[in-house]
Amino acid sequence: MLLRLAYLGVTNALAMLRLLPVSDRAKDVEILALRHQVAVLERQLHGEKVRFDPADRAFLAALLHRLPRDVLRRVRLLVRADTVLRWHPRPARPTARSALTTQTRRAATHGPVHPRPGVAPGPGEQHVGVPKDPRRAARPVHQGRRVDRLGDLARCGDRPGPERTSDTWASFLRSQAEAILAMDFFETVTVTGAHLYVLAAIDHATRRVRVLGATARPTAAWVTQAVRNLAMDLQDAGCRTKYLIRDRDGKYPALVDTILADTGIEAVLSGVRMPRMNSVMERWVQTVRRRSG
Repeated sequence: MLLRLAYLGVTNALAMLRLLPVSDRAKDVEILALRHQVAVLERQLHGEKVRFDPADRAFLAALLHRLPRDVLRRVRLLVRADTVLRWHPRPARPTARSALTTQTRRAATHGPVHPRPGVAPGPGEQHVGVPKDPRRAARPVHQGRRVDRLGDLARCGDRPGPERTSDTWASFLRSQAEAILAMDFFETVTVTGAHLYVLAAIDHATRRVRVLGATARPTAAWVTQAVRNLAMDLQDAGCRTKYLIRDRDGKYPALVDTILADTGIEAVLSGVRMPRMNSVMERWVQTVRRRSG
């Protein structure tokens, strides 16, 4: 490719030298003749694309990329003007990873970088994010903002501070296990071949399973009564359940969340097609299916 590109550059430079003594009238005639030949070639191609070698692309791009876009659109070419501009190598955009890494390390070791210029910084900190108080500078993590770019810290050789935490779904399940109840439907087949929908709930802390009922047609009235019975059982047992995880199945009527809210239980809906958010219940359902199969 480099050899052909050098050949094209030399031959076209000699052609340019040949055009110096030619009059403008002769050049205009030659341009019109070339445009007409391009039009004839386009008619013969019947809409098929012309394939250019990499060297031809590089030469055309270097020759035409300095023309304004409106002028380039009026030039008669076998390809579109936008295609020629795409052929020209563009300078790489500056990556923000280096700046982000610098800010992450600064925020993790010294304190928060003030996000908006012109806003008065807090006590003991400057606009650049370096606190004046040396005792604050010695702290591994500030209290104001959580640093999420742990990957950048790892690449820089820094370890995350001991006070840096993350409010993830897994940490929520672990910290609130004593107050979480999960509920879900699963389908089973009886010995006679009948299909039944089973509604069950499981306690995250004790793994105690409550089978709320089984029916061939889980109507709204049936589901509402099953959830009402569950709420009464939880109150009688003195359970400290605060959250009930369920999916977005259409079998649950809106009254279910109202019944739970009246007993102080908040319904937490899992994401769409995200069974891992209700993983405890899903594992129990899979166990039941394996043993029953």
